[in-house]
Amino acid sequence: MPDLNLLITLDVLLAEGSVARAAQRLRLSPSAMSRALARLRAATGDPLLVRAGRGLVPTPRALQLREQVSQLVQDAHAVLRPAHTLDLGEVVRTFTLRTSEEFVERFGPALLARIAQDAPGVRLRFVHKSDKHSALLRDGGVDLETGVVDVGASPEVLTQALFRDRLVGVVRAGHPLSRGPLSAARFAQGQHVYVSRRGQDRGQIDDALEAQGLVRQVSIVVAGFNTAIALARGTDLIASVPERYISVPPRGLHCFELPVTLPPFTVAMLWHPRQDADLAHRWLRTCLREVCGP
Repeated sequence: MPDLNLLITLDVLLAEGSVARAAQRLRLSPSAMSRALARLRAATGDPLLVRAGRGLVPTPRALQLREQVSQLVQDAHAVLRPAHTLDLGEVVRTFTLRTSEEFVERFGPALLARIAQDAPGVRLRFVHKSDKHSALLRDGGVDLETGVVDVGASPEVLTQALFRDRLVGVVRAGHPLSRGPLSAARFAQGQHVYVSRRGQDRGQIDDALEAQGLVRQVSIVVAGFNTAIALARGTDLIASVPERYISVPPRGLHCFELPVTLPPFTVAMLWHPRQDADLAHRWLRTCLREVCGP
């Protein structure tokens, strides 16, 4: 296999036309440069530089190679140099985002508008998130993911917070809980819809109620907050959903603070380290962070 370092040596030799000056430029001894020239002659089958008076002149083969070798060396430097600029107008790429339908509904329009303005050649593909496994990020099937990061998250996945949120209650307009003081006991006595992508039927709200000696009745378990909101609008069910998803309460709903104390949670974006330095991916992360900001 040829020594590709010889391309740099050949580029400098052809540019300087002198073994001594080439050695000085590459910080080599003249004897080391002479040995490198000998290896180049053997590799190319051409003397490359021949003596003419007190100097050296390039052979026709050397003249033929000069521009080609110079371009190869420049291209190699460009490949190994960190990328600092990105022409978004020239980017043609599809990013796959794994997130919930509610997240797409809430933040998708602003994100799409931002992308259409900055990089019209970029397309987004949203896939449904049904679990917290990071295999798709690791395997490259997904470029970016959103969700609440828990202690079981893969240590090889990078994360950055997008926003903090809290759960609030939602019932139909005119529901008994929409009138009068709301206590934990009144809240627990109602029929509830619980959101769980894992099929569980209890969570933090149940733990908080249990601490007060109360138990709520979960009548139905669904996989998404939009479904829970729709059921609350059309029935007497009580839903508990992230406040961000109902920042402008839909018609026919009454929203209220939960009568139990729960800690807020942080929604973050997740990505694999292989994407961290990619300029287009970095730009996408900036867009997502900005559209999800306060």
